[in-house]
Amino acid sequence: MRASCHCGAVVLEVTLSDGLATAGRCDCSFCRRRAAPAVTAPKDGVRIAKGAEHLTTYQWGTKTAKHHFCNICGIYMYHNRRSNPDEIGVNMGALEGVNPAEHEPIQWNDGVNHPSDAPSES
Repeated sequence: MRASCHCGAVVLEVTLSDGLATAGRCDCSFCRRRAAPAVTAPKDGVRIAKGAEHLTTYQWGTKTAKHHFCNICGIYMYHNRRSNPDEIGVNMGALEGVNPAEHEPIQWNDGVNHPSDAPSES
């Protein structure tokens, strides 16, 4: 599949793990503000076909997840997952020909209580 940002500066070629069946949203403080459902691709399933120079990365907290955005139009394109480093979450709304509204209800995942955020034992 192809994915593109709003302005067209960034284009991805994406191979999904299980099509659109993996669609989900996360309720962590960052993702719930973004509210974009993501679908799953294997780590090697995302190729930047155009516009690598226009991608910017945002990290916070544990700095494990890396969220990649177009630096022109601001659209979230994909992220490296902290829950599984062998997976990439791809913005379902950026996939060409896909309207997330047609796939509702889309499941919410508990990112607030993520195991990576658990306090370490002393």
